[in-house]
Order: sequence, then C-alpha cells, then structure tokens
Amino acid sequence: MNEDTIRLVTIGRMLRRRWRLLAALAVVGALVGYGASLVFPPRYTTTASVLLPGQWEERELLTQVDIATSSTVLDLAADKLRWSDVSGTDLQDQVVAKASDGNIIKISGTADTPKHAQQLSDRTAEQFVGFAKQIAGGSADNEAATERAALRKQVEAASRRISELAGAADPGQTVEGVEARTSLEKLRTSLEEAMTKLDQADPASNTAGMVVMGPAARPTGEAAPTRVQLIAAGALLFLLLAVIGHLAAARMNRRPRTEREIAAALGAELIGTVDVPDDRHAHRPQGGGARARLGRLLGTDSRWDAPAPQRSGDEAGRRIRYRRVCARLRDRSQVTPRLLAVVPEGDALAQRAAGQLVAEAVNDPSDGSMSGGHPLLRLVPVSVDRPMVPDRASESGALIVVSAGHWTTAELTGIARACADGGHEVVGIVVADPVLARHTPSADHPPHNAAPAPAVHSHATGGSA
Repeated sequence: MNEDTIRLVTIGRMLRRRWRLLAALAVVGALVGYGASLVFPPRYTTTASVLLPGQWEERELLTQVDIATSSTVLDLAADKLRWSDVSGTDLQDQVVAKASDGNIIKISGTADTPKHAQQLSDRTAEQFVGFAKQIAGGSADNEAATERAALRKQVEAASRRISELAGAADPGQTVEGVEARTSLEKLRTSLEEAMTKLDQADPASNTAGMVVMGPAARPTGEAAPTRVQLIAAGALLFLLLAVIGHLAAARMNRRPRTEREIAAALGAELIGTVDVPDDRHAHRPQGGGARARLGRLLGTDSRWDAPAPQRSGDEAGRRIRYRRVCARLRDRSQVTPRLLAVVPEGDALAQRAAGQLVAEAVNDPSDGSMSGGHPLLRLVPVSVDRPMVPDRASESGALIVVSAGHWTTAELTGIARACADGGHEVVGIVVADPVLARHTPSADHPPHNAAPAPAVHSHATGGSA
C-alpha cells in the first residue's frame, strides 16, 4: 500500500477490520468532550436591538458599534448590573455588537444563566443609548452646531418675508397676481423641506433619536458549543484522527511485501510459495496477558491493511506446493540432508506453513535422506527482537519461512545474521500466503484419515536436538 493510492476500498477494509478499535476511540473522544463541557460551563446568549433613525453612512455605523463595546459603556453597564467581582473589563469578552440592515445595532450578551444574559444585553443597550445621547448633547456648542442654528434662523426669516410678499401682492384675480403668489408658496415649501432634511442629516439629532427596540428575549437554550456538541465533536475528532493515523501508518509502511523484496532482505533465493488456509479467529495469538486480551477485544491482534485472501484449490492442490518445495530442498541439500526451518515468533501463518513442510518431509515416501527417524526439517521459532538460532550440529543449513508484509527489513536481516552466527547457511526462503480454503475433501489425503503432524521441537538457544 505504500506505493498505491489510498482508495475507498482501503478505507472500507479498515472500517471492517478495525471497527471495534474505532468505536472504542470514538467513545474515548466522547468522554473527553464531556470532560471539556464540565471544565467550560454552559453559556447563554441573547440580543438587544438599538434603532438609529435618520440616514447613516457605513463608517458612522461602525463608529457606533465601537462605542457600544467601548470600555466606558461596559463600565456603566457593570455598575448597573451590580454583579459581584464583575467589571467592564470582564464584560469585554461577553458583549458583542454588530451593525445590521435598517440602521440597527445588535448588542449580544453572553452569561452563565439565561437571566444574566438578558440583563447584560438590556443594560448594555441602555447605557449605549445614554452615552451616545450624552456625546451628541456635548457637541451642540461646537462651530458646526452654531452654523446650523444660524442657518435655521435665516430660513425662518426668509419664510416670514415670503409670507409678507405674498400678502402685499395684487389681491385681484389677475393672472400675474396668481402666478406670483403660487411661486412664493412653492419657494416657502422648498425652504421648509430643506430645513427638514437639514434636521434629519444632523448627527446630533439622529443620535438623540436612538431607541432600544424592546427588552432582549430570555434565551431558552445554551449557546454553542453545547455539551452535546462538545461530546459529538470529541467523538468525531478521535474517529477522524484514528482513521488518518491508520492510513498514514499504512502509507508509510516499508515492510517487504513481495517475494523479491523478502528475498533481497534475507539475502537468499526464493524456494517457493505455499498456500495456508486463512483462519483469522482460530490462529490469532492466544496469550493470557492483559495486552493480548485487549488486542483480541479491539481487533488489533491481526493486520488490517493486508489484502483479502484469494481462493485456493482443494487440499491436494495445496499439498502439491509443499511437496515441490521439499523436492527443491532435497536438490539443494544433498550434502546436508537435515535443515532448520526458522520461523519468526508471532508469525502464525508462517508457523503453520513450516509445520506442514515438516509433516510433508516426514511423510514423503520419495525421501531417501531420512536417517534414524530424524526428519529432513526441524522447526525452530526465533524471536525477532533478539534472534538466536541453535549452533550447527546435525543440521548445517537453514530454511527461513515467513509471511509477506509482516516484518521489517531490519527484522528479516537480523534473522539471517542469527543463522550465520549459528553456522547455518540460508539455503532459501519460503513465503506463506493466506488463502480461502474451499473445505472440500481430498482424494489422496482424506481429512478423517489424515496423519497427525509430527511434534514440533522449539529451540531458542544454542545446542542441537
């Protein structure tokens, strides 16, 4: 998989073979989310709206938003709330203001209870309106306000003069008199409309017209993130991290998977490949330790990224492969008829293959290399952490039996060196492939009359059998 694109079939295989582990990690993530919800108490949020009458530019609305969340307004709101150990600085993280359509400033308050959230929003909105009006009243004495007042007086004087001229016009019903009075009335109407627009455009007048659009509604639910959201987020996060971790580990896996890669790592020639019926449940490690039991419970005692086994032939076809391997071994070991079948500990597939090779070597009638009842092969499991092979004695060669994709290059190299240290030449390797058995009886080897496999003697230290 290290050179293949990660596909949906790979993710599906991982979910099928690691669903118990993924479910356990999701439960752990949910517990972490629940713990986070206890550390961060529930919060409630509500909003109060303030209407700004008149015409406002966008930059002016942003200025009002900054005023609503200023330290002065929040200090005033904190004084009105009279909450213990709460100041305007503490409220800066609990109050948010924003401008919306229609010249409305929405002030949102967040607190630990629905009542406190409602009080915070209402008091902040009230203090914002009061402070804005105070600012508008203080600016009435500046030069711009004075000029607007003088202009207003001039407009009023012009309106009175227009009325006088209209009264002094020809009271008759001549066309000229009617037109003159109509023009004067239009002029007075235009002046009044201009004065109205001037009043509406006056920032001080607009600010003075601010109004709170009713009290804030008391919240009925928690603000995000709620406890349920934290629990769901924790479960989803742990699940995603587990999936990504599995895919990354499989992507970075550099264990030899092909016969050529395994032969290169061991520095020996491939003798052959044998089929082993795959039985994931019956041949898992049956250790009694807590770690082994936990591995069996979570399904981590078997690999998930191995491809699905292919279907094989019947028992007779599988035995032919073993006999051919034994025949090649006899051709290679004319001088040294006895060999060690070296198998890494923990490789259940390879151990089954090696046991079958030992049985075939004993039961093979064409084997002329038997002496004193000793088999051609003797099974020797070795530890991959500290590999140790028995010293050279009656056996003077080693056959290494492994399964593909189970061991790293360094571990395989260590086994080959251990064979060399024991004085054994590696005559070849045999790769065990898992297959799906059809469970059909074989004509030449019926299941009920099958000869039992010989006893396997394990030697992990020096010495000969």
